[in-house]
Amino acid sequence: MVPFREAVKAWFAISLQTFGGPAGQIAVMQRTLVEEKRWIGQRRFLHALSYCTLLPGPEAQQLAIYVGWLLNGVRGGLVAGTLFVLPGVLALLGLSVIYVAAGDTLVVTALFAGLAPAVLAIVAQAVHRVGGRALGSRALVTLAVGAFLALAVFRVPFPVVVAAAAGVGWALGRWAPAAMRAGGEHGGAGDGPAPLIPDDALHTERPSRAHAAKVLAVGAVAWAVPVVAVAVATGRDSVFTEQSLFFSGAALVTFGGAYAVLAYVAQQAVQVYGWLAPGEMVRGLALAETTPGPLIMVVQFVAFLGAYRDPGGLDPWAAATLAALLTTWVTFVPCFVFIFLGAPYVERLRGNHALSAALSGITAAVVGVIANLAIYFALHTLFARTDAVRAGPVRLEVPELDSARPVAFGIAVLAAFLLFRLRWPVLRTLGVCAAVGLALGLAGVPGS
Repeated sequence: MVPFREAVKAWFAISLQTFGGPAGQIAVMQRTLVEEKRWIGQRRFLHALSYCTLLPGPEAQQLAIYVGWLLNGVRGGLVAGTLFVLPGVLALLGLSVIYVAAGDTLVVTALFAGLAPAVLAIVAQAVHRVGGRALGSRALVTLAVGAFLALAVFRVPFPVVVAAAAGVGWALGRWAPAAMRAGGEHGGAGDGPAPLIPDDALHTERPSRAHAAKVLAVGAVAWAVPVVAVAVATGRDSVFTEQSLFFSGAALVTFGGAYAVLAYVAQQAVQVYGWLAPGEMVRGLALAETTPGPLIMVVQFVAFLGAYRDPGGLDPWAAATLAALLTTWVTFVPCFVFIFLGAPYVERLRGNHALSAALSGITAAVVGVIANLAIYFALHTLFARTDAVRAGPVRLEVPELDSARPVAFGIAVLAAFLLFRLRWPVLRTLGVCAAVGLALGLAGVPGS
């Protein structure tokens, strides 16, 4: 296995580069773990990604937990999953404080104007890299395109897309296995660089009822202790209890990632609980888009504002901080439970051809999902306004061309040049783009 100290250093470095939502985060892990350090093979990486895609919650963080578990057991999974979200928690907590205290300051707005377009280039890099590795046959390419069209054009629910991809993959694997062979099976790109650690040297654990019961018991206690303590201390009707229970439920139904659940969270937070104003949900999403970590971290911003405005006898700042941290806890604890509970079974079935074919179909669909997220992010970064177009089953979101943001286009092109042509690392690219955005904003350039 990988020396634990080296693994911790690697996960810490990865945690500082997890911008761009799941697409950018998967790209960072792909580059660091598969291509640079070669700790895990491409097929093993994609196998884990396929399983994580089936789960509720942020698939990129769950992928980090899974790979950390493969490399260093339970403690590796705990460290990988915790470090993956820690910088984002701290960054968004700080930005929430700035938002409440200072609002939309020039410096913050200018920095975001530089960072957001740079994230577009990171997402494009993810589509290119993951697609190049996962789509080794025409059938898999067709599955990816179909998933993209289903999500972007016909607005098919994410679970339906994943289930259909799994079914198609299973059927092709049984009746047309040649169509499901990735390029790597013939020495192509599908396998990626040969890993330094053989598959049979990675961590494994025999699945059993005792193991499952232990994981479920520890997970339930870890979730319940802070929630019950807060409910007892502040009352059943306090904002802290309401938020912890609401976001606990949301964490269990967030199939399809953050975008799939944000509409529901926004509606409940604004109209039912009154934790924030309608426009503030969009601002919170912008903050989460430009901080490291999973995009679902926006729930931390929602909790912060809700508790600040209804502190229940506590100091508003202390109440807001407590609510933000509690919400983060109940959102991410289930992720560890899902991986530690399911990974031993998924690893045991890794040699099952039917399951492998189904997961290959899901992996192809994931490429389409990432591409859909890239389009969504591009529309809302490069244009100020969009329109919804409906024609029968077709539902498209198209930009209003007169609302184009030239500065954002320019910074996105710069970031793409640095990443694709000069092969700069993500952090250096983000730093340059943030500096450009800040300079243009302070100079008063329109659109920055």
